[in-house]
Amino acid sequence: MFKLVLALSILFTSCGNQYKTPHIAIITNYGDIEAELFPDKAPKTVARFLNYIDSGLYKKSSFYRVVFIESPVSNFNYGIVQGGIWQSNNSKAISLPGIPHESPKQTGISHINGTLSLARGIAGSGNSEFFICVGDQTQYDSSQSVNPDGLGYAAFGRVINGMEIVRKIHSQPANDQSFVTPIAIVEIKRIQ
Repeated sequence: MFKLVLALSILFTSCGNQYKTPHIAIITNYGDIEAELFPDKAPKTVARFLNYIDSGLYKKSSFYRVVFIESPVSNFNYGIVQGGIWQSNNSKAISLPGIPHESPKQTGISHINGTLSLARGIAGSGNSEFFICVGDQTQYDSSQSVNPDGLGYAAFGRVINGMEIVRKIHSQPANDQSFVTPIAIVEIKRIQ
């Protein structure tokens, strides 16, 4: 009997902790995107993002912004897709406090293909809005061409499944930097 209880205890313990880092699912009407978050590298950003997820903040939000950067060597368009609650709950987005800025120089997380990062104006103003890199976008690490302060954007995770969904979203019709029809985020939830 003791061996059975011990075996079941080990089984349930190992099943409950599948990953060493938090994993999330961004559920859209185009499919699901799975991302791994890096709390050891960007603890303040990840903690707040998970808090927003746990509170249900991202239910019925959207991807609403897109940036295209054409590749000089292929037909593939690079850029970002940006999402959050800006369009679905603007007053809430404005009222949320900024997250202390964790720059790529501090975290060591570069904006490569699939990176999740906080959108922001001035350093420390990022809160609920985030973007996903489509292709390597290392200019978001520190370049003054994307933000005059040159401090980069706070990267905090990376897509591990579903980049084809991100690319599909990125390819939707846009007017300047806004999707003609915002792409619904049904919700974002923890996988673990």
